[in-house]
Amino acid sequence: QVVVDPDTTDAFKAAEHLGREYCLRVTGRVRNRPAGTVNTNLRSGKVELLATALEVLNESATPPFALDEDVGEEVRLKYRYIDLRRDVMQKRLRLRHSITRAMRSYLDDAGFVDLETPMLTKATPEGARDYLVPSRVQPGKFFALPQSPQIFKQLLMMSGFDRYYQIVRCFRDEDLRADRQPEFTQLDVETSFLTQGQIMDLMEGLTRFVFKRVLDTDLPDPFPRLTYDEAMRRYASDKPDLRIDLELVDVADLVRDCEFKVFAGPATDPEGRVAALRVPKGSELTRKQIDDYGVFVGRYGAKGLAYIKVNDASKPNDQGLQSPIVKFLPEGVLREILARTGAGDGDLVFFGADKAKVVNDALGALRAKVGHERGLAQGRWKPLWVVDFPMFEQDDETGAWSARHHPFTAPKDGHEDRFATDPGNALAKAYDVVLNGWEIGGGSVRIHRPEVQAKVFEALAISPEDQRRKFGFLLDALSYGAPPHGGIAFGLDRMATLMCGAESIREVIAFPKTQRGQDLLVDAPSVATEQQLRDLHIKVRPTDAVKP
Repeated sequence: QVVVDPDTTDAFKAAEHLGREYCLRVTGRVRNRPAGTVNTNLRSGKVELLATALEVLNESATPPFALDEDVGEEVRLKYRYIDLRRDVMQKRLRLRHSITRAMRSYLDDAGFVDLETPMLTKATPEGARDYLVPSRVQPGKFFALPQSPQIFKQLLMMSGFDRYYQIVRCFRDEDLRADRQPEFTQLDVETSFLTQGQIMDLMEGLTRFVFKRVLDTDLPDPFPRLTYDEAMRRYASDKPDLRIDLELVDVADLVRDCEFKVFAGPATDPEGRVAALRVPKGSELTRKQIDDYGVFVGRYGAKGLAYIKVNDASKPNDQGLQSPIVKFLPEGVLREILARTGAGDGDLVFFGADKAKVVNDALGALRAKVGHERGLAQGRWKPLWVVDFPMFEQDDETGAWSARHHPFTAPKDGHEDRFATDPGNALAKAYDVVLNGWEIGGGSVRIHRPEVQAKVFEALAISPEDQRRKFGFLLDALSYGAPPHGGIAFGLDRMATLMCGAESIREVIAFPKTQRGQDLLVDAPSVATEQQLRDLHIKVRPTDAVKP
């Protein structure tokens, strides 16, 4: 707080004409605030500056919004330089800075070397579309902005740099949502000669160090570990929020022979799943709330949401249970469902019955939504590792196999023999670190032997010609005594979002894009001039001529 005394004539005269957001230089004497004017909400709330001189360095136009005003995100992003003056944004970005300082400190002390990798590189199959950059001096050819430094950090391991890290910008041309941006920042790490367990222990230590250094918070030691299959079976998600103590229970064996075809069909389908989710005291839910949850799971492909309200668990029939489906299920089956789910008086049981993917997507999302809305999330931080991911996943329409993580991930020992006959059951030396339902890091042990890499490419139906064209340099490098190596990448934006308690990663990025991939501040992307297009040997087709 600055106080200007009328006796200080020049300063007082200047102060009379000040407006919001003026840039000032004030000289004066710090003194205690008079009794009754102390502001305990401010760090400087006990003192004030008595001005002896006041100089206006720069006037300000009327700002588009006041710093304490609640305005829409589009306005905030258009005038981001104003928005960033707010205390909450200053604190978020300074906390982000503290995170990167802690990361560097831990890795530097652990013998890692900070090395940069190229921004202009070659398109690689990372699972999303590349941003292409046309070359002026190589007409008709394009660079790609990196989706990650994956191949280059592997090449660094082959070059004798046993421990590498980089806080790096990455680019993916994909659909956006709260935890996605077209350009984002990750902590990229790679090591040589360490086992999967050693890499995970080292990176778990990094995560604990960052939380302790930045938030003075002690994370669990060690983090719990779940296999991918166990996470999907119990939580219907490979990034479960363990703060919510709700688990799914499979009941397909109980309803396989019942007359209720909605359950019996998926129960007898090898690709189907019938699962139940108990909601403690869920009988309090109104019919409208239940219907709204039905609409919610419909977004994930579910055709409906069956449920049973448990009014009296001692009467597993239409006298003790309330639901349109009770009449279709024998009393013995209902009794077993209650026993298996642990449902008691006042509880509610939701059911999912469909293809396993639909059930997992729908009930996994429902579990998180119900858990948070009903106050069932306990504890502040619940990290875990998810391990033993599938090597491959299959396209439902084409039947083609693609890499679950990326095609350089090593299989679990002995699982490469499954590539040709049973690729769906081949597991990878891959691992994700999950925090409060967000994947904040993911990595794997890499393939370091050329013959294994060739088998993976073969399983992915990448021809020898395409292998040489796309990855010839990597295959050559593998043939020159490549060491065993592996690593991980942490999403810095996601980590900062969680640690700040923000709603979106846009809240911890200084100049983010909108959900439509636009930069409202500088009005990008924008139209190129004819001269720019001619220099790049590019002709732009009209939008209505481009097929979707």
